[in-house]
Amino acid sequence: MKRAVTLILLVVVIAGAAVYWWARHFAGTPPNELQLYGNLDLRQVNLAFNGNERIETVLVWEGDRVEKGQVVGALEMKRLEATAAQAKARVEAQRHVVERLENGSRPEEIDQARANVNAAKADRTNSRLNYERLKKSAGGGATSRQDMDAAKAAFEVAEAKLRVNQKALDLAVIGPRQEDIAEARATLLSNEAGFAVSKQDLAYATLVSPTNGVVQNRILEPGEMASPQRAVLTIAITDPKWVRVYAEEPDLGKIRMGMAATVTTDSFPGKKYDGWVGFISPVASFTPKTVETTELRTSLVYEVRIFVKDPADELRLGMPATVRIPLTGIESNNGGSATENRGG
Repeated sequence: MKRAVTLILLVVVIAGAAVYWWARHFAGTPPNELQLYGNLDLRQVNLAFNGNERIETVLVWEGDRVEKGQVVGALEMKRLEATAAQAKARVEAQRHVVERLENGSRPEEIDQARANVNAAKADRTNSRLNYERLKKSAGGGATSRQDMDAAKAAFEVAEAKLRVNQKALDLAVIGPRQEDIAEARATLLSNEAGFAVSKQDLAYATLVSPTNGVVQNRILEPGEMASPQRAVLTIAITDPKWVRVYAEEPDLGKIRMGMAATVTTDSFPGKKYDGWVGFISPVASFTPKTVETTELRTSLVYEVRIFVKDPADELRLGMPATVRIPLTGIESNNGGSATENRGG
């Protein structure tokens, strides 16, 4: 009988302990910290020349830090400089053409045209008088038919020259046609556009870093042919850095944009990096193989990016990391908008 009572008490104690454990882990107050696992991520830039020319120099090596706007390489420029100089000369020549047409005829040119008209009038008068004199003497047989024809032809030529010179004077006074001026202006614009393209090609011969970062790969060397399709350098953008983690659907209600977080790694045990929630995916995806979770790998999860401050540049691409997000007394830790700091 005592043995039975003892057995019953033991069962009751075990059952109570089981109920307490279940209530403690499943039915009690939710934990005050969310723990997620992922890897360090950052963006990379494949930097290439925007032109086809032989590389003259590459100024950086793997591991070098570069700043936005820093010159990191250059192409051979002799051909590009000659092309730009040729285009500039065409612009200057056409600009003078436009100026000449817009200014119209010079007073000296008009005076010259008027003098040509006066000379043509004098020639016509002389030819007419000679022709009339021969006509009067033709009746007495003193003038041959051939001389008469020659005099008449000379008079007609003089009249034609006078008309030509008169038209030239009229054109000089009126000035160039508006259509000619418009055509010259259009040609000037075309030449200026060609010169702008040549200058841009010359500018593209200098390779400039578009961002702050670290040179990850030096792919091409001086002497090789560059092209827009061949990257010369790969630059890792070190700011911002983030940890790519995956949260299960029940945890989505616990996190929000801008929440403070801490990041730890195995490489620097005991050291915590401040961070914040900068991105929560609006769509679900299957758990990636690189993420270890206690759930089945067919479970749907949501990508979350935890942006992290790393002033000493200790965190490296792909480094495993643990993220802890406090769920009580939470304040934003990013010092600004999460959208502004997540780098797209």
